[in-house]
Amino acid sequence: MTNELDRTIVELKAELRNAHPDERCQIAAELELALAEREVFVAEQEGRISAEPPF
Repeated sequence: MTNELDRTIVELKAELRNAHPDERCQIAAELELALAEREVFVAEQEGRISAEPPF
């Protein structure tokens, strides 16, 4: 999962550098989402958070 997510992040960063101004906002949002997803994945792996519901 992380390799695919890392690859997506790299691709989005490259797209953002070369994006048309009209597309930059959408690509930036996708990049932010991918970075947050990776952070959650890493936090789960390290045991900092739990993916289980609190009830």
